[in-house]
Amino acid sequence: MVNLEAEPLSRIFAALSDATRRRLLAQLHGVPEATVSELARPLPISLPAVLKHLDVLEGAGLIARRKAGRSVHIRLTPEPMDQAAAWLLRYRAFWGESLDRLAAIVEEAPEA
Repeated sequence: MVNLEAEPLSRIFAALSDATRRRLLAQLHGVPEATVSELARPLPISLPAVLKHLDVLEGAGLIARRKAGRSVHIRLTPEPMDQAAAWLLRYRAFWGESLDRLAAIVEEAPEA
């Protein structure tokens, strides 16, 4: 089993594996920050459930929180996403080469 405490990349991908968390990140895209209430409003889940999702995103380093009075403001922190993208890019080259080899084999195969 993967130790999520010791593996930042595992925390990032675990956070991204949930559709609600991806939706929260999408809501934050293009805005400097949003309050928890603004993020929760369009979601069909309770505020405590939203807070739990935000905890996971914060634990992965994908968001940062700032308290201003009684409001909690959330903003994206893109650095962890850069780590995930770099990891995926390494494997994209591998899969591209593998699929190219498969296509060449299929093209060479005699038709039935």
